[in-house]
Formats: sequence, structure tokens, C-alpha cells
Amino acid sequence: MTDAELQATEKQEVKPAEGELTHEGVYFTPAVDILENPKELVVMVDMPGVDKDRVEIDLKDSILAIIGRVPEDTAEGEELLSEYRTGNYFRTFRITDVVDQSKITASMSDGVLKVTLPKAEKAVPRKIAISSE
Repeated sequence: MTDAELQATEKQEVKPAEGELTHEGVYFTPAVDILENPKELVVMVDMPGVDKDRVEIDLKDSILAIIGRVPEDTAEGEELLSEYRTGNYFRTFRITDVVDQSKITASMSDGVLKVTLPKAEKAVPRKIAISSE
């Protein structure tokens, strides 16, 4: 492996438009992986420190919004060094008609949110049989 393969990426803070977020605090853009197979799209969202009961997923006007809230830090004492910033997570995706929006599901495990977006029947690839005349 080269050094370029091992470099970590910095967290990117979300700079929302005025009035976009209704909760105060720092929000970061979570890293995602998007996978596709013939039947569905799968979005894997990294949100370390977030439990499933602190995640909100909203779908409105074909916009999928994901918000993950990190519990407030209750550490006692004076902070001498901080190399890791914590904060909430916020990410949105535009969902097209390729996705059957009524069948979207989500699960959470070890700080990774998995959102499954099943493809609409018309978007699922299929083989077309050839008949003889």
C-alpha cells in the first residue's frame, strides 16, 4: 500500500443555508458508500457515536434527509487537547422515480446506517424472451 491509500479524510462541516436546520450545534457530512445491484440501491452511512434511536430519516418531495444526533459530551475537567471533533450528522439525497419510495427500509449497526432503496418495478432489469414466428 502507498501512503496515499492510507491518508484519512477530514470531517467536513455542513454549512446549511439559513433556516435549513432547526437544531443548533455543529453538523458534519457523514461519509457514505452507495452500492447498486439489479433490485436495489444501498446507502451505507458512517455516523460514529450515533445510536439508532438518535437517527431521523425523512422523505419529503423526493428528498431523503438523514440526521444523526450525537449525545452531548459530559466529560468532566478542563480540555487540554482535542484531536477529534464531535457533532451531529446531516446528509440529503434526491430520490428519483427509479426508487420505489414506499418500500425504503433502514437498519443501524455499530454506527453504520444502512438505507435500502428498492428499485421500482419498471426500473428492475429483466430478460426479454424471444419467440419464433
